[in-house]
Amino acid sequence: MSRFIGSNILDIGSSKWSQDMSALDADSLGASMGFDQFTLPAVDNPAEFAKTNFSAEKGQDYDQQIQFMKGTTTLAFKFDGGVVVSVDSRSTQGPFIASGSVKKVIEINPFLLGTMAGGAADCSFWERDLGRQCRLFELRNKERISVAAASKLLANTMYSYRGYGLSMGTMITGWDKTGPQLYYVDNDASRIHGDLFSVGSGSTYAYGVLDSYYRKDLTVPEAIELGKRAILHATHRDAYSGGINNVYLVTENGWQKVWSTDTHEMFYEYYPVKKVDRGL
Repeated sequence: MSRFIGSNILDIGSSKWSQDMSALDADSLGASMGFDQFTLPAVDNPAEFAKTNFSAEKGQDYDQQIQFMKGTTTLAFKFDGGVVVSVDSRSTQGPFIASGSVKKVIEINPFLLGTMAGGAADCSFWERDLGRQCRLFELRNKERISVAAASKLLANTMYSYRGYGLSMGTMITGWDKTGPQLYYVDNDASRIHGDLFSVGSGSTYAYGVLDSYYRKDLTVPEAIELGKRAILHATHRDAYSGGINNVYLVTENGWQKVWSTDTHEMFYEYYPVKKVDRGL
């Protein structure tokens, strides 16, 4: 039974869970691993239960009883003065607002930022793990890691866990020897280099604003204003986005947080409510 100890337990519910393993019952599995360390569903076939209700199969839909519904709006874009990162702070579980104050920008190191979209636990854990890898790189090589290398480390990690049900759509951005850089990395290990990205359920609304007003020669105040306005419109139109708008500016001196305000207050600041004419 020792073969079940270790990372094999991650295979439950995936195609890697072989037929002879899935045939075992919950009692035999629990006895081998110890319920104090890892509690399995109290059913006859834990593998089939996990596959049906929490499917981790890539590209498959088993009509799960529990749907992991997510919502957010994050964006980042490069311009001549650096990189602007703008996010909301709402965490949702379907129609239920779980939190309105989630920190969706992960401060990996003084020159490197990551964003969160998808599963909050997955993004938070793996981007903090990326911070550990980046620090080890600095200690070994006596220099700061490049944004390209940092994004590749995260993509390599995601490739190792493809098919295990992770949910991540992140942007890794920062300033290195080559200047400002921006990458998109997701749970399928896709890694894309670009100048502008928006990720999340409200991204289509944010793209509408960004596509209309983005240009490379924006001044710093104009870039910050564009990041604010794009998130504002996304939170206004997308029910799963909202809360606080946090904006970061990345320059050659590192990142700095330049804005943090409730999106409701921002909306009435941009669009003051007029008095109703009772004569109509």
